[in-house]
Amino acid sequence: MFKKINTFAYNLGISNNPWTNVYGFARTLLALSLLLTLSLNNAEILFRPAAGITEFPSCGNNISIFCLVPNEYVYLNIIRWICVILLLLVASGWRPRITGIIHWFIAYSLQVSAITVDGGEQVNAVLALLLLPITLTDSRKWHWQSPNPIEVNSEKEIFKSIIAIVTLFVIRFQIAILYLHSTIAKLFSAEWVDGTAVYYYLADPMLGLPPLLFNLVKPILSSPFVVVATWGTLLLQICLFGALFAPKKYWNKFLLLALVFHESIALMLGLISFSITMCGALILYLRPIEQEFNFSKIKGLIRPKNKSTNYTTSDKKTAVN
Repeated sequence: MFKKINTFAYNLGISNNPWTNVYGFARTLLALSLLLTLSLNNAEILFRPAAGITEFPSCGNNISIFCLVPNEYVYLNIIRWICVILLLLVASGWRPRITGIIHWFIAYSLQVSAITVDGGEQVNAVLALLLLPITLTDSRKWHWQSPNPIEVNSEKEIFKSIIAIVTLFVIRFQIAILYLHSTIAKLFSAEWVDGTAVYYYLADPMLGLPPLLFNLVKPILSSPFVVVATWGTLLLQICLFGALFAPKKYWNKFLLLALVFHESIALMLGLISFSITMCGALILYLRPIEQEFNFSKIKGLIRPKNKSTNYTTSDKKTAVN
């Protein structure tokens, strides 16, 4: 039995290369989400009193970077901009072994110390932590680079590959559970069961639609169609949980549906950073790690084409003569 397990682990390690730009692009999105939150919100917004919280930033029993300076907004803003600069480095893809730790520490610090409302920071902190076994075993200089071939005769390289591959499965399982938990929790709410929850969410004065837009769609939300939107959300979320068991050939279809779903939420409710975080999570969940993104077309649009002199055949003959 142990021989079979050893053979399975060996084949798993040599047949899959986890260090591709798929996980790299997801890391960049996660870092950009935190970067937007920290760069567009002053310390006075992120660190303030709340219900049951009198100390801010919250520094009880944690190792937050925001607790390393005096509890004054001028110092907190300095730390905030230092984090923004570091997150730019993370998003660039430089040295995943180093920036993976930086990413997690900033995500963790913001999640435990700041007052946030959309939940994206918590997802970001969990994913940054789960990504550590992958980033720490990634020897590339940039996470955009093509993966280095796995040396089939190197036990160390195969062991690193197995660690990263197993970690990716754990991440996929965690994201699937996130959607399952979200669905089950909604079923205990009367508004979700009777099909009116979408109306109340979009009418919420803090997170809902702007008044002008809400007045435009209010006739639709007040009609039986709101039941379709509400129950459709539950159906989509349970399908996204089921995607964990779907064959790889169907992953891209689930990914497209999920991206449209979260981008719609971002446009309607303004949860931009949460949407970016979930896009990064969905890439880790529903993009096969071996299906690398092709960014060559983007590079071609950015780089100017080299202007070279074209010589005709007659020109070349004249030059020779």
